[in-house]
Formats: sequence, C-alpha cells, structure tokens
Amino acid sequence: MKKSLSDRIFVFLAYTFLALFALFCLYPLLLTLGVSLSDENTVAVKGYSLIPEKFSLDTYKYLFINSGQRIIRSYGITIFVTTAGTLSALLITAMMAFALSIKTLKYRNIIAAYSNFTIIFSAGMIPWYIVCVNYLHFSNNILGLICPYLLSVWNLFLLRSYFQAIPDSIIESAKIDGANYFQIFAGIAVPLTSTGLLTVGMMYALQYWNDWWLSVMFITKRDLFPLQYYLFNIMSNVQALTSGRVSNIGSKISLPTETVKMAVTVVAIGPIIFIYPFIQRYFVKGIMAGAVKG
Repeated sequence: MKKSLSDRIFVFLAYTFLALFALFCLYPLLLTLGVSLSDENTVAVKGYSLIPEKFSLDTYKYLFINSGQRIIRSYGITIFVTTAGTLSALLITAMMAFALSIKTLKYRNIIAAYSNFTIIFSAGMIPWYIVCVNYLHFSNNILGLICPYLLSVWNLFLLRSYFQAIPDSIIESAKIDGANYFQIFAGIAVPLTSTGLLTVGMMYALQYWNDWWLSVMFITKRDLFPLQYYLFNIMSNVQALTSGRVSNIGSKISLPTETVKMAVTVVAIGPIIFIYPFIQRYFVKGIMAGAVKG
C-alpha cells in the first residue's frame, strides 16, 4: 500500500526526532568517555570536550597500576553479590507473587495489603540499622550486601500480574493430573512468565550492581568493598590520590583530578553497557506487558 505524502513526512519527522533524542541521550556517555581519555592539563585549561584534544591514558594507568588488584577484587565481590542477590531475590519474589496470585490462598489480601503498607511507611533508618547489625549481624558480612534487597514490593506486584494472567483452566488441569503447587509453579507458571521474570531480574541486577549504600552502612573491611563503593572511595579521596605520594609509579605520570571521575564512571558502567543491548527488548516488552496485565 502506497503511503501518502503526509504519511511520509510524518515518518521522516518521527525518525528525525528519535535520532536527535537518541544523540541527546548518548552525548553524556560519549562526553564521559572523551574526558576520561583526555590529558588532565588540557581538561583543566580548556574544559570538557567530546573529542580529546590531547589523548592520554594516564588516568587508566593510574587506576589500574596503583589499584588494579583491588579493582579486580571489588569486581569479583560485585559480580558475586549481583549474581547471588539477583537469583535469590528473583526466586523469593516469584514464589511470593505466585502464592498471592492463587485466589484460594487464605489471607492473601491481608498479605498483599501488608506488603503494600511497607511501600508507604517504614520504621526509619535507625531501627533498621539496629536490627541489621545487632540481630542479623550484617556488619562486615557479605550477606549484608545481599539480604536487604531480596524483596521489592513493586517487583512483587509486577510479577503477580503476570501470574494472574495465566488461565485458571491450565492450573486446574495440572491439579487434576496430580501436580502440586510447587510443580505448577516450576513447570507451568515460570515458563509462561519468562518475560516478566527477565524484566524483574534485570531490575534486581541493576540495583545490586549500582549499590554502594549498603557498603557505607555495613562494610569497613577493604577486602569486602564492592566495585561501586571502592570507586566511590577513589573519587572521595582524589586529592590524596593525586598528591604524588601514593606510590613511586604515581609520580611518573600526570596524575588526574577531573579525568579520574570520568574514568571511574566508565569502569563502573562498562559491563552494564555491553549487556543491556542484548536484553533491552525483553526489558521493554516485560514492562509494557506487565502494565497492560495489571
């Protein structure tokens, strides 16, 4: 079917707008990368630029020569926390969401109301900290970086909407064939809601990967610092890092002040940038489908 002139003009304007918007969103990332690859003196004199006027790897040399082993260790801590936390949180959230989607579950409305209540009201930071440290012993414990984020009520209700969309006839047929609720959950509900599970898993993974707040609250041992918190410490102490007294290697290169902030950002978000394009379509599809079903 041949498009009219007005349709072609509209499509052209739409694609032009989307392309400009994409460039607008991409610009901060490219600027961050450009500044991190720039010479420190050039940045101090001429400011930030998208294309480095004087290319330099001094910032990355300083980060990985002086702190390479610690950065690699913090990467390992973050990868472990993200993997274990995401899988555990996804399992707990999915099982609870499936239970709340069962109409015959006793007190399910009360449980849902109680869960929703925690979104609006909380006891506050001090009681939460006392419980986590004095009773749960999260201080300098890797569990302190995982357990506080094991259940998000928003993700719980999102997954519940997926499970509620499964026809009751399928559940009843499985029960007639002798399947219990755990078998129904593992064999029927999970495969039918894979898009929603992937969406929620991505949310949990991003939360665990980007988190540094729990480290501030619970971690004092440097060996347990995750990536985000270790890089946060580098940025907080950038003046000390650039004093030239950190190591003999540091005094041989032009030590960074502004460029280290950008390099730290690139190091922190690098893995997410490479992974996200492969699952973006599932992420968007899951959010939209969950909104329609809810």
